Amino acid sequence: MERRAYYRNGTLPWLLIAPQLILVLVFFYWPTSQALYWAFTLEQPWGGGNSWVGLSNFLSIFGDGRYWATVGRSAFYAIAATGISMVIALTLAMFADRALKGTKLFQSVFVWPYAIAAPAAGVAFRFIFAPEAGIIGSINEMWPGIWNPATNGGHALAMVIVCHAWLGIGYNFIFFLAALQMLPRSLTEAGAMDGARPFQRMIDLQLPLIAPTVFFLLIMNLISSFTDSFGLIDVMTEGGPINSTEVMVYKLYVDGFKGLDYSGAAAQSIVLMLLVIALTFVQFRWVEKRVHYN
Repeated sequence: MERRAYYRNGTLPWLLIAPQLILVLVFFYWPTSQALYWAFTLEQPWGGGNSWVGLSNFLSIFGDGRYWATVGRSAFYAIAATGISMVIALTLAMFADRALKGTKLFQSVFVWPYAIAAPAAGVAFRFIFAPEAGIIGSINEMWPGIWNPATNGGHALAMVIVCHAWLGIGYNFIFFLAALQMLPRSLTEAGAMDGARPFQRMIDLQLPLIAPTVFFLLIMNLISSFTDSFGLIDVMTEGGPINSTEVMVYKLYVDGFKGLDYSGAAAQSIVLMLLVIALTFVQFRWVEKRVHYN
C-alpha cells in the first residue's frame, strides 16, 4: 500500500524545495531562455537591441561546412572515448570481481581516476604525450616526427580521446563491478563446471545479464563526451591544430566568446541541448523498457 506524506502547513513544502527550485531556475531555465532568445534574434550593429530573425541563425550554421565537420568530429570523439573507456572498465571489473588476494586494493585503485578534475588530467596527459619528453621523446628520437600533437591533428585528437576515456574508467568501473557482484555466483560456477573459460563465461553469461548497466553507461558516456570535453580540449589543445580537436561544445565557446557571434553560438547550444535531450529520451523511454534481465 502506497503511503504519502501530508503537511498541515501549506507553506512548509514550498520552503523545503525553494533552494532547489531557485538553483534550477537560476542555473538552468534562465540561461536556457536567454539562449533561446539569442538563437532567434540578431544584435543590431552598434547596439540598439536585437531583431527577430527566426530560423536564420540555425540555417546559417547548418549551411556551414565547418560546423558539420565539427559535428562529425564530435560523434567520432564520443564513440571512440566511450568505447575505449567502457571496454577497459568492463575488463578491469571482470578481474576485480574475482575472489583473489588483493582484489579489494585493486577495486579502490581503479576508482581513483574518477576523482581527478578534467583540467588537471589534461595537463598531466599533455606532458605525458609531449613529443620532446619521456617515452614519446625517446621514440621520436628513433623515428623523428612519428608523434607530434602540436602539428598533427590526428595525434592531437587521439591524445584528447585517450585522456577523456581514462577519466571515465573509474565511473564505469563502479557500475560494472556493482552489476557483476549482483549476479548469482551459482551461474558462473555452473559455467566453470561445464568447462567454459573466463572469457566465454563473460560473453555468454555475465554480459547478457548486465545488459541494462551496459546500455545505461553507453548513454551516459555519450552524453559526457558531447558536453564534458570542453575542459580537456581547452587545456590540452585549445581546439588545434587547425581546428582538428574542435568539437561542438568547444566551437560554440570559440564562436560566442572569441568570435563574439552570440546568436550563432546560442543556436549551436540549442542544437547540442536537443542532442542531449534526445539521448536522455532514448535512455528513459527505450532502454529501460526494452532491456531487462529475463
